Amino acid sequence: MNFDFSKEPGKKLEKIDFENMSGLEPLISIIMPFYNDKEHIEQTINSLLNQTFPAFEILIIDDGSNDKESIEKLKEIQKLDSRIKVHHKENGGAAVARDYGVSKTAKNSKYIVFCDSDDLLNKTYLETAFWTLETNQTASWAYTDSIGFEGTEYTWNKWFDSNKMKKENDLVITSMIKKDDFNEVEGFNINEKNVYEDWNLWLKLIAKGHFPVHMNYYGCWYRRKAESELNRARENNERAMEIINATAKTIKGDIKAKQYPLFNYDWDIIKDEVKSIPSVKRSENNKINLLMIIPWMVMGGADQFNFDLISRLDKSKYDITIISTEPAVNTYRQAFEDYATVYDLSTFLDQKYWVAFINYIIEKNNINIILNTNSEFGYGMLPYLKAKHQNIPIIDYVHMEEWYNRNGGYSRDSSGVASVLDKTLVCNENSRKILIDHFGRNEKEVETVYIGVDEKKFDPSKYDRDKLKEKYNLPKDKYIMSFICRISEQKRPMLLLEVIKKLKETRDDFVVLIIGDGNLLNKMKSTAKKYNLLNNMIFMGRTNKTDEIYDVSDLTINCSIKEGLALTAYESLAMGVPVVSSDVGGQKELIDENTGVIVPCMQEEEDIFDFNYSEEEVQNYVDAINKILANLKKYKQNCRKKILNGFTIDQMVIRMSNILKNIANEPNKQKKIESDNIDICKELITNRLINISEKYGWEAKEYNSYFGFSIDDIEGYKFELFKEKMWQHKWYRGIIRFLQKTGIMKQLKKLTNM
Repeated sequence: MNFDFSKEPGKKLEKIDFENMSGLEPLISIIMPFYNDKEHIEQTINSLLNQTFPAFEILIIDDGSNDKESIEKLKEIQKLDSRIKVHHKENGGAAVARDYGVSKTAKNSKYIVFCDSDDLLNKTYLETAFWTLETNQTASWAYTDSIGFEGTEYTWNKWFDSNKMKKENDLVITSMIKKDDFNEVEGFNINEKNVYEDWNLWLKLIAKGHFPVHMNYYGCWYRRKAESELNRARENNERAMEIINATAKTIKGDIKAKQYPLFNYDWDIIKDEVKSIPSVKRSENNKINLLMIIPWMVMGGADQFNFDLISRLDKSKYDITIISTEPAVNTYRQAFEDYATVYDLSTFLDQKYWVAFINYIIEKNNINIILNTNSEFGYGMLPYLKAKHQNIPIIDYVHMEEWYNRNGGYSRDSSGVASVLDKTLVCNENSRKILIDHFGRNEKEVETVYIGVDEKKFDPSKYDRDKLKEKYNLPKDKYIMSFICRISEQKRPMLLLEVIKKLKETRDDFVVLIIGDGNLLNKMKSTAKKYNLLNNMIFMGRTNKTDEIYDVSDLTINCSIKEGLALTAYESLAMGVPVVSSDVGGQKELIDENTGVIVPCMQEEEDIFDFNYSEEEVQNYVDAINKILANLKKYKQNCRKKILNGFTIDQMVIRMSNILKNIANEPNKQKKIESDNIDICKELITNRLINISEKYGWEAKEYNSYFGFSIDDIEGYKFELFKEKMWQHKWYRGIIRFLQKTGIMKQLKKLTNM
């Protein structure tokens, strides 16, 4: 998903109501130079007043504006909120105005934020930066990645390098700075205009040995106008660089920043409060205030469920807070932010403070129900949350069991904390049966809610199949079959190649579309070439036009060794396209004799990395394909009816809403864990964090590698992968084989000098 530059913060004033605002002292002073900018300041002020943290003041420093409409605009702005103060002075340039603004800040404010009158802030910017600096007491300033918009559009994510900063400025002025440290270097202290004064400030701080914290989400929007201070400074480059070079020469040594994401937890004490954080509380809203704990905001089947749920719940009845817990390039964060307040803990906090932040959010946002889904950290924390907040009900949603992953995956996690859960929801009846029969769960506390599909989007009547075949240059005289998934071990793409090879022995009237990418894509391509299958296959890569792919398809194929209930099965049937699927998870609850064919899975889950498949299983797929193609019209007639009769997203949301409402209104108030067990629960969190350290460290490395950062630069990157006692587990051996086959093992050995 590409970044959407149209989603600028502050287009509307959506100020949050907080209790007892009159007695709240400003801890953050926002300094805003202003000069004849009536066009943009209202949106900027909106983005500040919409902040999720209220303990701030806004000091607008009018730098000698001479435009009457701009001056009148300032008068209007000042009336919006008592925290806004306007000061007027003679024109002296932005640096002088900022220094002047700092001199007018409240006595007890600890931090200053410089925000130009045309720039914008994500609504959680002040809150996350404040928490970052309060929990990193030795750092001097905190900043986020930034967005360039309007004149030039770009996303800006740079690894902090103090040596590089001597020659090139990778930072924008919008940061949160400790006021004492700013005053220590005498502020900007530049009376000249347009001389890279913000760059010079960072160099002055570095020269004093101060360092920043780099928060890794897009929190700042920098408006790139044709006429800007940056462009004017470039026109004055010779003089500006004289000042920069002089300051750079005063820097001794290399100053390291703290840069998220990173793993640095090592049996430290879990903090469940940070005493320096003020107690703030949103006004009661008479809504169900839902806290969802999720791993990330990428887009797979489970993540699509999360998004479908939050985007369709009635916002007049629900207020949603999202907390994510694993490092990832969250390409869908913007989409989630349209419907919820989002905090990615991996982007701004050390793990030992995560519990403290969640306690703070529960109190601040009046949370009255918690939903955890697919977050390992979340599961580790649920006993603590029940002990701490005994009257808040907790539910979870499980998408599938994974026997090759911790002998059950999230099903095991869920069952391990069943005594603190008010209800567990699953996406299919097969998973419900496993939880009850295998894990011994109370059948009254486990309920199936099918994830559903958007039948309005996936509607074959909206498409012209012949035109789409022309668009994708597909043959009109051959059957089109599609394989739509992540090209990885779980989906068994190498089995598909064996099926195509066998099918081709008896017919050549078909083409298989391969939609997706993944770690096995190149191996799949080379093997297809080796088998001489390329005339019957088209590799199309990833696409967000899967609806069009379904429309040109006669059937879809699912070879997975593991599923909950595949989203592609829902979508395919909604488009009137039958499915051939392995008999895993709840696939047969959706795919019956009228909508496709279920094929027995003849491989054990722990053998997921073994690409040798039985001839019988291959032949079963071939027979299933031939059966559907011989009766294609009959199958296609029944597929969409199946969806409309109980498997739509709207039907899922109605069920989820009713469950959430019933549990929130009548929570199970039995004290399942007494409050005097909190210390035990905190130690359970410690053990959870240590157990997931390798995974978390690898995810942090992958995130930073995505942006081209060196592994050697990542603090706290630790691997303790080879533990002899683990070798006895089949699933562990499977992971090792995967690491060896993909080349990751070689890199790990290099990193750990093993």
